[in-house]
Amino acid sequence: MKAIPWNRRYEIGVESIDKQHKQLFATINKLLVLGEEEEKKEWVCREGVKYLKNHVTEHFQHEEDYMRSIDYPDYEVHKRLHDDFQENTLPSLEQELEDTEYSEEAMRHFLGVSIGWLLAHTQTEDLAIAGKRMSQWTNIPPEQEIDALEQTIVQLNNDMFQLKAKAISRQYSGESIGKTFCYRFVYRGNKKERWEIIWGIEEELLLKIVSDLMDAQYLKVDDMVINITRYIARQMIEKIKECFPHLEAFEMEGESLLTYEQLLATFERVPPFCSMLFDTGAGYFTFSVLSTSADRGKIVSPINAQNAMGQIKKYLGGEDRKKQILIVDDSDFMRENIIRLLGDKYEMIESNSSIAAIKSITVHRPDLILLDYEMPVCDGRQTLEMIRSDEEIADIPVVFLTGRGDAESVKKVMSLKPRGYLLKTMPEEDIKKFIDGLFAKKEPAK
Repeated sequence: MKAIPWNRRYEIGVESIDKQHKQLFATINKLLVLGEEEEKKEWVCREGVKYLKNHVTEHFQHEEDYMRSIDYPDYEVHKRLHDDFQENTLPSLEQELEDTEYSEEAMRHFLGVSIGWLLAHTQTEDLAIAGKRMSQWTNIPPEQEIDALEQTIVQLNNDMFQLKAKAISRQYSGESIGKTFCYRFVYRGNKKERWEIIWGIEEELLLKIVSDLMDAQYLKVDDMVINITRYIARQMIEKIKECFPHLEAFEMEGESLLTYEQLLATFERVPPFCSMLFDTGAGYFTFSVLSTSADRGKIVSPINAQNAMGQIKKYLGGEDRKKQILIVDDSDFMRENIIRLLGDKYEMIESNSSIAAIKSITVHRPDLILLDYEMPVCDGRQTLEMIRSDEEIADIPVVFLTGRGDAESVKKVMSLKPRGYLLKTMPEEDIKKFIDGLFAKKEPAK
C-alpha cells in the first residue's frame, strides 16, 4: 500500500471541506512513505503523526463550524463521532506507537485505522452535510422495520461502494458463501439491552471494495485491509443507527472477528433476530442482528487497542479455525468413513464426483483434497489436471485415495506428483497420522 490517490468520488461539494479532505489524504500518504524509511524512522513518524492529529483537530473544528452555520440537524451525532475518534481512537493508537517505539506493526495499525476512518467518514457523514441524506425511519410499525433496514443497507452500499446490492434471503442462517470475513460488533442500550451485529463479506467482494476505494488492485486480505474495513463497517452501522432514531441510545461496547465456525456457533447460541444475505453481482455479504440479554457463552476474544494486531494476525493465520478437508469419492461408505475418522479435528466437506468437487473447491478453497483415484467417468488423474490448470486453486495439496497397493499402481499414482497417497485399507491410526503430519509441515512416509 503506497498511497491513497484522491478521487472525485470523495468530494462532497463543499469546497472548503473538500480542500481539507485532500490535505488529510496527502498527510496519510506521506506517513505511508515515511513508514517504509528506516533512517530516522521514529522521528519522522512521530512528527508525521503529530501533524496528522493537529490537522484532524483543525478539520473537525472547521467542519463543526460549517454544520452550525447551516443549522445541520444531525450536528450532535456528527460531533460525537468526531469526539470519539479524536479523544479515544487516536490517543490509543498513539500510545501503541510510543509503547512499541514506532514499530512497523504499530504503524500499519495506525495507518489502517486512519485510512478506514477517513474513507468511511467522507462517504457517510460528510456526504450528509452536503445534503445527501439517508431516509429517516420513525414511527414505523414493527413488521416494516426489516423492510426499512433492507432499504437502508442497499442505499448505503450504493452510496459508499457504488454496488447495487439485492437481498436474496431474509433467513440467512450461516450457509457457506465461500471464504468469508466476519466482523462482529456489540452494542448496549441505556436499559442494558444487548445487540450483536455481524457483517460477513465474501473475500472476493472485500478485495473489490478496498481496491475500488484505494484505486489499486489488492489480491490478498492482510492486516491493513482488515483494519480499513473494520472502520468502514463501524461507520456503516453508525449510519444505520442514524436512520433509526430509536437506536441512537445504543453505544458500541466491543468488536471482534469471527471465523466461519464461530459464526455458526454464534447462530446456534442465539438465533438471529434478523439475518439477510445480499448479492452485489461482484460477491455476497450478510447482515445479521442478534438480541442477547447477557454475556454468557462468549466464543471469541474482543479486539481492543492493545491486542488488535495480534488478534488480526491470529485471525488471518487461521489459528482459530479448523483446517478444511475436501473428501472426493464416489463411494458413500468411503466418504462417511473418512468424515467419521477425521471430523473431530478437521472441518470436512464432501463431493461424490469430479465435477461437484471442482465447484466445491472454487467455493470453499479447502486446505487439503483427498481425491479418489479410481472414480468413474472422470477419474482422479483428470480431476487433478483440472485443479492444476486453474491458477486460483492449483496450489491446494492433493492426496490420492486408492484401493491398489501393488508397485505398478503406486508408480502410476505417484507419477502425477500429488502430495502423497493413502491406501483405503490402511489402519485408521495411520491415516490420521499421515494427515496430521501434512498439516504439521512434516513429510509423511509415502
